[in-house]
Amino acid sequence: MTFQSIEEIFGAFNRLRVLIIGDVMVDAYLWGKVERISPEAPVPIVNVQRRERRLGGAGNVALNVQSLGATPVLCSVIGTGVDGETFLTLLAENQLTNEGILQSEERITTVKNRVLSGSQQILRIDSETDALLNEEERKALIRRVKELAPTCDVVLFQDYDKGVLSKETIWEIIRFAEKRNIPTVVDPKKRNFVHYQNATLFKPNLKELREGLQIDFNADNPAELVYATGLLKQRLQLKAALITLSEKGVYIDYDDERHLLPAHIRQIADVSGAGDTVISIAALCLALRLPPRLLAGLANLGGGLVCEYVGVVPVDKERLKEEAYQNRLFEMYANSR
Repeated sequence: MTFQSIEEIFGAFNRLRVLIIGDVMVDAYLWGKVERISPEAPVPIVNVQRRERRLGGAGNVALNVQSLGATPVLCSVIGTGVDGETFLTLLAENQLTNEGILQSEERITTVKNRVLSGSQQILRIDSETDALLNEEERKALIRRVKELAPTCDVVLFQDYDKGVLSKETIWEIIRFAEKRNIPTVVDPKKRNFVHYQNATLFKPNLKELREGLQIDFNADNPAELVYATGLLKQRLQLKAALITLSEKGVYIDYDDERHLLPAHIRQIADVSGAGDTVISIAALCLALRLPPRLLAGLANLGGGLVCEYVGVVPVDKERLKEEAYQNRLFEMYANSR
């Protein structure tokens, strides 16, 4: 489909359905006031003022996809205890379906507990496992993916190295999607980096790219960045690679096009969650078959936009659309090359 404006593209987002497979978690926050040091040990005493729980990990990607107007379907394995029920409650509170969520008595639900005083994080306590799914859990996950994927426009892997995704699971899902012409998008982590062969679009950051390829290169040298990204595409047989370059923007190598897009000048408050926003926008743009430079331009714009806010927040669709207009992204990038 050919689009004539940013308005048409953002309207088309509303018709998309995205299957998000990966590691989900609960982000728990405890805010308090520190007025004295404990007499029991040299640590601060936090007087609790407020608590909050949010969807984290692949759950935050789902919130970004939802905020953009599309329908996210999370697919993962969580525990059966109180934390698992908390996760399901958060899904319901955010009006997200639980049809892709499996529960297992053999696993725990990842919870990241953060203790803060004002804007300062004092302590983080993690409850998690990074063990791979057992064979029964893995087969159940694959069955659920195969039930849901044909109803979706794009499959998104959100990998945090917590065990939901393994080499075998990744390969089977990508093959299944390929046969049905469903594009696959990947936000990788270290353990499975080399296992995403034949994915459609792969989005590492610079650190992940260096570690995954086991090479060092100067990202400020365009020739070295082009070489490293080309090597990535060759090794994993990718159609597209989108490299996030932090404050320097993004680089995309898609089909026969290569573009380096600078970041937009902003007041940065917090970079947490920017990668989730980038991959969410990229997945929707890929599902709509947008030109490479426009895909990268919108993802780059959205990733920077959420950095203006403190904490992990989903992208604001209306503000993203307004900034896309202001920056004339459609006029500049709709006709790639």
